[in-house]
Amino acid sequence: MHLIWIFFVYIIVTFVIGLYCILATTNLVRALIGIEVLMKAVTLLIIIAGYASGRTSLAQSLVITLIVAETVLIAVAMGIVLSIYKHTKSLDTKNLTDLKG
Repeated sequence: MHLIWIFFVYIIVTFVIGLYCILATTNLVRALIGIEVLMKAVTLLIIIAGYASGRTSLAQSLVITLIVAETVLIAVAMGIVLSIYKHTKSLDTKNLTDLKG
C-alpha cells in the first residue's frame, strides 16, 4: 500500500510539471511537450487506480484508448504548429496576434 502512495506523489509531481510547462512557456513546441507530460501523468493515474481497485483490464483498455487519442492530438497539434511556423517564421505565441481566419 505504501508503494501506491509513492506513485501518487510521482503522478502529482508529473502533473504539476506538465501544467507548469504549458502555462509558463511561450514556445508552442514546449507547450506540446507539456501536454505530453500531462497526459503521461493521467495515464499513470489510470493504471494506479486500476491496480488499486483490482480492475486492471479496464484500466489497460482505457490507457490504450488514451494513448491512441493522445497520438492523434499531438500529430494534429504538431501539424498546426508547423503551419504556424511556416506562416510566421517563429514558434513564439506572442507573434500569433496577426493571424486571420
